[in-house]
Amino acid sequence: MSSLRNAIPRKAHKERAQPHSRRKYGLLEKHKDYVVRARSFHQKEQTLQKLKEKAAFRNPDEFYFKMIKTKTFKGVHRLESEANKYTPEELMLMKTQDIGYILQKLQSEKKKIEKLNGTLHSLDNHSSNKHTYYAEDRAEAREVRAKVSEHKESHTFEDLPKVIKKKMAASYRELENRKSRVQELEKIYTEMSMQKELQKKGRKRKLREDEIVSPTSRPVFKWRQERKR
Repeated sequence: MSSLRNAIPRKAHKERAQPHSRRKYGLLEKHKDYVVRARSFHQKEQTLQKLKEKAAFRNPDEFYFKMIKTKTFKGVHRLESEANKYTPEELMLMKTQDIGYILQKLQSEKKKIEKLNGTLHSLDNHSSNKHTYYAEDRAEAREVRAKVSEHKESHTFEDLPKVIKKKMAASYRELENRKSRVQELEKIYTEMSMQKELQKKGRKRKLREDEIVSPTSRPVFKWRQERKR
């Protein structure tokens, strides 16, 4: 009987829409929307109830080490700074590995730039090959000179196919991007090398502007001379 009851088509009861006079209040909430909102509300209510119970039954003599290793910032517990988490030797090793990675990337970029410079030929540079032409008189010399200049002007960048022009332009853009990347990597490598040297042992001080021989925007340090055993 149940299967027969399900075989009979039934009318689908649809929920009404928002009346025209109340459209200014937005869409009318359906039952499925109410279920989602009610579940979220009760879940938050249960969470607050559990927190209230924990606060009511807490032990006033309770202690754990995070109480003194954390501090509250805008109601959120945050751990104290872990600046001394690693030893100086471990920090030096990590700094060396970082410098090695930057140096490897720098050398790789320089090799790619050399390869691009080898494959790209600038059309502004004239060929280094020189041809010697001989003429019997001045009229023939002027005629030969005109032919040579006409031959040189015929081979220009505008005569190349569009596909080759596009590829050459992309290659030149790539070359400029790689050059700028090399400059950035060199700057990072110099700064990291300076930081690594500053972490080493030895007395040092930062020079004043009047003590610097060659003016530079970067800080200059001077190490005290020590006798080597």
